[in-house]
Amino acid sequence: MAGGWSQQLLGVAAVAGWLALLALAALRVRRRWNSQREWSRKLVHIGTGAVVPIAWATGIDRLIAIPAAGLITLLAAMNHRFQLLPAIEDVGRSSYGTIAYGASITLLLLQFWPQQPAAVAAGVLVMAVGDGLAGLLGPLISSPSWLVWGQRKSVVGTGAMAAGSLAMLLLVRQLAIAAGLPHPELPALLAISATAVVLEQVAVGGLDNFTVPLAAGWLWQRLS
Repeated sequence: MAGGWSQQLLGVAAVAGWLALLALAALRVRRRWNSQREWSRKLVHIGTGAVVPIAWATGIDRLIAIPAAGLITLLAAMNHRFQLLPAIEDVGRSSYGTIAYGASITLLLLQFWPQQPAAVAAGVLVMAVGDGLAGLLGPLISSPSWLVWGQRKSVVGTGAMAAGSLAMLLLVRQLAIAAGLPHPELPALLAISATAVVLEQVAVGGLDNFTVPLAAGWLWQRLS
């Protein structure tokens, strides 16, 4: 196993510790701002994106990363069904976004890990930060809006998605350069960000949590 068991255990501990902190922070946010149920969910949504860079930095092996992602997806499905952690799921609307998010990460790991970690990081961080900021800022700041299959989208939310996505792609590009890995140039990054913005518009039932990470990761790999 790459890096030895001591390194693998360190990586798993780092990821588990980060997820535990996120869960505690989400519960605290839910108690403090109970009327804003989306906030705790988006905190977890954004914070989960850091898991991939942590796994990349600590060299977590494929044999650990993929089963762990699958287990987390299964736990997300159980939480969706039984509301074990309401701070993550209880948002007053029907959405399978958390499950789709976990499934997309699992599929990205299956396809690219560990040979192309930047592709996984790009897909996950675009969704985590871009969509997370859109979900937070869109409802908070008034701006012109429209409906896509019953889902309200706005200028502020869409702009946040575009800015957050591009910022994360630029960050991952710098990480890839530092690691000596192939990476897209700026025009390609703009194309990936634009694709993510378009796919995020179709968010029925949390579908964008599946399509956006997979498309961003695949395009990163193809355009590198």
